Amino acid sequence: MPSADGWEPRLHEAGAAALYLHVPFCARKCAYCDFASWATRRDDPLMGAYEAALEREVEEAASAGLLGACATAYVGGGTPSLLGERLLPRLVSAVASRAPVSELTCEANPESLTDALVEGVARSGCTRLSVGVQSLRDEELEALGRVHDERLARERVGVAVASGLDVSVDLMCATPLQTDESWDATLEGAIALGVGHVSVYPLAIEEGTALWRRYGDAPVAWNDPDVQARRMRRAEEALGRAGLARYEVASYARPGRCCEHNVAYWTGRPYLGLGVRASSMLAREGYERLRRVATSLPALPPGAARVRLTVAGGREEVAERPSLAERHWDLEVLDEGQAAAEDLMLGFRLSSGVGPALLGHARGALGAARVDAMAERMLARGLVRETAAGGLAPTESGWLLGNELFGACWELAEGTIEELRC
Repeated sequence: MPSADGWEPRLHEAGAAALYLHVPFCARKCAYCDFASWATRRDDPLMGAYEAALEREVEEAASAGLLGACATAYVGGGTPSLLGERLLPRLVSAVASRAPVSELTCEANPESLTDALVEGVARSGCTRLSVGVQSLRDEELEALGRVHDERLARERVGVAVASGLDVSVDLMCATPLQTDESWDATLEGAIALGVGHVSVYPLAIEEGTALWRRYGDAPVAWNDPDVQARRMRRAEEALGRAGLARYEVASYARPGRCCEHNVAYWTGRPYLGLGVRASSMLAREGYERLRRVATSLPALPPGAARVRLTVAGGREEVAERPSLAERHWDLEVLDEGQAAAEDLMLGFRLSSGVGPALLGHARGALGAARVDAMAERMLARGLVRETAAGGLAPTESGWLLGNELFGACWELAEGTIEELRC
């Protein structure tokens, strides 16, 4: 039986290994976006008040002992670069001065990524930029509702790479007007820019977005599941030839350039999310520390091992009530078995898969016979393979049929997750 040594401690961490800050401002809402973000003028004073509120909440989290072992931070959105050359470096500096992070990522879009902003965030402690490119074809960008064009994307990513920061680009496939040939050209263009990391996502038409209002639930040929699978395979082939290895279902990196923040999400490490609709996942011990400053949070029921929290309320509420004591939250409370099933499910997002430490812990928490039976079914279906280290890793089929693999893991969980709101 694999040992659980090495997994158990992360289930009792009293702080956050990763910090996420959500910036809900954009120059324009993209046609596919269902994130918590709103079109905002550059001179809107709400941005300054919101940034100041995040600074205060970071300070409060640090004072509660939540950030003492925080290794990574990620400023996402929305469009953090819209905060501009004064506010975004201030926010970065607030994080870097209160948490011992070795990786600090800021998301940016080309139209707001100025030379001065790149210099300012680098000087303030940012180590990594993630640039939303999506496509290097003007007609495809226009169909997605993006603000920038191909020329600006190439120029701004080039400036970011030249700065010496680690640079990632996001690309989107199975989009309107995209062809296999134009997708190949976008991939080759991104590779030629010299980035160290590429994230690739098939477009999802989410309810309530402009694309959903245009197409609804009607099937569209350009977004067919077979098209998505083919484009993802082409991405893996092109990026692999260029030396970017797939380490996560949607992410590729050169050696040593993986996004450690994202890896934390898939490996059971606790994280804290601040800002509108930001999500956290904390062990019971970390949750109790958060309660010291977020005083509206309720006591946990017996048997709680993990808590998932989402910040409720809007951007005005965050800006006007700048304190964790003023926040409202939606909570999901997981017991040890539910947390183990969740960790199995998330672990299969990584190319390395689920190691023997997690398998051993899951067998103890969920029952060895049940876990082994699930593993045997997935092996027989060709969705996972055994690793030399004694773990299980997803196959290409496992990723393409991810809902089946992830569902098999989650079905191991028993009982109902308790939901709370405060």
